Amino acid sequence: MSTRIAFLKGHGTENDFVIVPDPENAIDLPPAAVAALCDRRAGIGGDGLLHVVRSAAHPEAKDMAAEAEWFMDYRNGDGSVAEMCGNGVRVFARYLQHAGLVTEGDLAVATRGGVKTVHLAKDGDITVGMGRARLPEGDVTVSVGERSWPARNVNMGNPHAVAFVDDLAHAGDLFSPPPFSPASAYPDGVNVEFVVDRGPRHVALRVHERGSGETRSCGTGACAVAVAAARRDGADPAVTGTPATYTVDVPGGRLVITERPDGEIEMTGPAVIVAEGTIHPEWLETAVR
Repeated sequence: MSTRIAFLKGHGTENDFVIVPDPENAIDLPPAAVAALCDRRAGIGGDGLLHVVRSAAHPEAKDMAAEAEWFMDYRNGDGSVAEMCGNGVRVFARYLQHAGLVTEGDLAVATRGGVKTVHLAKDGDITVGMGRARLPEGDVTVSVGERSWPARNVNMGNPHAVAFVDDLAHAGDLFSPPPFSPASAYPDGVNVEFVVDRGPRHVALRVHERGSGETRSCGTGACAVAVAAARRDGADPAVTGTPATYTVDVPGGRLVITERPDGEIEMTGPAVIVAEGTIHPEWLETAVR
C-alpha cells in the first residue's frame, strides 16, 4: 500500500462502522487489517467494516450486478466475514447518498444475504427490506452463568437465538459469547438477543453479536426479536392476515420492525455519517504484521 486509503465513520442506532469506499475492489482487506481498523484503542474503532464495492467488481456479487449496482462487503469487528448486517445496510445507503451516488427514494444493495431493497426517506430515516425470516425447528437453550433460557432460533440471513428474560441485566457483561445448546444448532456461531417487554408490541434488547461482542444495536437481531415476539404473542402475520409492527429499543436508540402477511420484513431507523479522513498505509502495514 503506497497511497492513503479513504475512510468514513458512521453509525445506525450507535452500531458503528468503518466505511472503506473501493468501487473497483482494488484494496486488499485481510482479516488482520479489518480487525486493526475496528480496534477502538489502536485503530479507528467500529463494530464492523463496510467495504463499498461495485457488485460487478466483486466475485461474490457479480451475479447480483444486474439487480444492484453496489455490494456491501461486510466484515465483523474481528475481521471475519458476515452474511448481513441490518444497521450496516442503512449506513451503507447513507454513505452512497452522502457521496452523491444515490438520491432519496428506492435503492437495491447486494449483500451476502441477497439483494436488499432500501428506501431513503425525506425525513432522514431509512427503511430496509430485510427479506423473510426462517425459523429452524428444534429446541435451543442459551445460558449466562447459572441461568438458562429457551431461545427461538431465527435466521435473518444470519443466525439468531432470541431469549425472553425478566431483566436485561441477566445477560451479564456479554464480553464472551453466551453458551448455547445444542452445538449443532449453530455450527458457525450465533448472535444472541436477550429481550424484555416494555409494553404492547414494544420490547427492548441487549445483544452479543457473533465476532463483535456486545453492540449498541443489531438490525437483523431487532428483526429476529420482532419475529420471535410475534410468534410468542400469537400475532404471526401469516396466520392473522395483518402486518405485525414492533418497536424495538436497543441500547443505541430505537428501530421499528414490520412483518407483512407475505413474510417480508421491513426495518426503519436512522443512519448517520460522523467523520471522514484517510488511513495512513504505513500504520496499516505495521498493524497487520
